[in-house]
Amino acid sequence: MLGRILGIIGGGQLGMMITEAAKKMPENISKIIVLDPTKNCPASQAGAEQIIADFKDEKAIQELAEKSDIITYEIESGDSDVLKSVEGKSEINPSPETLKIIQDKFLQKTFLFENKIPIAEFIQITSLDDLQKGIKKFGYPVLLKARRDAYDGRGNFKINSQEEIQKAYDYFHKKNLMLEKFVPFKMEVSVIAARNTRGQIKTYPLVENIHEDNILRETIAPARVSKEISDKSEKIAKDTMNVLKGAGVFGIEMFVTVNDEILINEIAPRVHNSGHHTLQSSETSQFEQHLRAILGLDLGSVKLARPTIMYNILGSRKFKGEYQPIKISEPNVYLKMYGKKISKPQRKLGHVNLVAKEGETTNDLLQKLKAIKDKIQIKELFAPQK
Repeated sequence: MLGRILGIIGGGQLGMMITEAAKKMPENISKIIVLDPTKNCPASQAGAEQIIADFKDEKAIQELAEKSDIITYEIESGDSDVLKSVEGKSEINPSPETLKIIQDKFLQKTFLFENKIPIAEFIQITSLDDLQKGIKKFGYPVLLKARRDAYDGRGNFKINSQEEIQKAYDYFHKKNLMLEKFVPFKMEVSVIAARNTRGQIKTYPLVENIHEDNILRETIAPARVSKEISDKSEKIAKDTMNVLKGAGVFGIEMFVTVNDEILINEIAPRVHNSGHHTLQSSETSQFEQHLRAILGLDLGSVKLARPTIMYNILGSRKFKGEYQPIKISEPNVYLKMYGKKISKPQRKLGHVNLVAKEGETTNDLLQKLKAIKDKIQIKELFAPQK
């Protein structure tokens, strides 16, 4: 039996790593096609055929559906209504209904609330008056969020005082908004969860996430928490997957509050940055697991073989342009660059995974990361002479 043709909406680094995983499953997937607006996107560099168009381009989505047996996505920006209209041409996982719920943060939080999944308090914002009333209810600080098309903190504005209210409201240029009560938390964590088309669910162990300027910088696997917190987080993730019912891998981001409560921050209906450690830490990477899930295969092992730290390589704040190649040769350090030739401030250009050797601890890995950080910094290719 010939493998199926896989279509992916988005051809960035996640699409690249899905493509690489798919190429190792030729009996299941014979060809990969990505829809992405950037010519020679990372996934195409990994061997995927590319349709060059915007993620929401209706004709391009229809073309992808006509050419593919099954469609998935590495970005939430696809048009869920258009995807719903092409379901007769191609199987789509996670389903357009699941995508529609998740890509609108207000709908996502409403869905979680209605299903008794723990979250912070929130309200819809349709006017400046709504915002002022919401702040009176929640107090300072408070988070104003764009409901759609926001990631890496770009759609958030933390309001700390009355003087910032108008500025925050104007910042979003009449976008659909929601307001969320600020949660005092002591740690950000996440669970990478998978559900296949037959309803089988598996979760990878809880990981700890460290952010800089709202962008994930570092993931520590496993999270440095008690077994009780870990078990509670994984149960919440499984409960979430049970009610969402979408097939695929989902990144479920959570807060551990100062009172050791677990609250979901947000869900990504796709493979997730905080799951990159699984490329080396686990028998089944999140990318293979995603494919197994959407194809209806048995899910693979989620056991963490060794403690691992993932560190994102981000573009320098100091320049935009070509950068010096990064090379590192250290035992149990795995470099993955994404093939993006141009560096931009805070752009995700690659990552490294540091995997513990026998007997090494997370603290040992943190010290090793500290020692190699200079080798993995982005530096301008044609730096001006001093």
